[in-house]
Amino acid sequence: MSDQQLWTAVDDYLVSALLPPDPALDDALRRATDAGLPEIAVAPNQGRLLNLIARVRGARRVLEIGTLGGYSTIWLARALPQDGRVVTLEFDPRHAAVARENIAAAGLAGVVEVLVGPALETLPTLTGPFDVVFVDADKDNNPAYFEWAMRLTAPGSVIIIDNVVRGGRVADPDDTSPAVVGTRRMHELIRAESRVAATAVQTVGEKGHDGFTLVYREA
Repeated sequence: MSDQQLWTAVDDYLVSALLPPDPALDDALRRATDAGLPEIAVAPNQGRLLNLIARVRGARRVLEIGTLGGYSTIWLARALPQDGRVVTLEFDPRHAAVARENIAAAGLAGVVEVLVGPALETLPTLTGPFDVVFVDADKDNNPAYFEWAMRLTAPGSVIIIDNVVRGGRVADPDDTSPAVVGTRRMHELIRAESRVAATAVQTVGEKGHDGFTLVYREA
């Protein structure tokens, strides 16, 4: 058994052991696949983690940068109270259309607003603060996304940035690809930011070897 096969088997076990069947989420993944969207949504146990972080924070307003087919959006929206709101930003209109269909089918159309266009153009139109920000978009713009997350949050807010390990490439000094360079620059900004406390965790699972950065805004 390869490492990847083992990681996937463990994820399958954890999901079956801890997460009940969820037709709405399964259907969301199926619609995304049928529409030809990239199969890069978070894994079910990672979606549950996002949901739990938002619940522990007591979030009422969530910002998501990178909607794809709306899978993680559904997890986040389900964490909110009845008067909660998710604003999610998606560059590709085709992805946004699938996401809206999935969100509506999950009964969350009244909770989620999908904004279409480059995130760096839609972010200036938003008004904070948001309690949780989840960043899962083009990695070369991670530094700018972090800066916008700081503008749109307040003390007590949580910022989560996905895909920060990239199979270990983030630690390879010879890797100068835009995604890796953007992620490194983002970490430099986080380290220099006196108003936050942060850590990063590498993960393995059905999505391979990757990780996320967790930022808590202290001031």
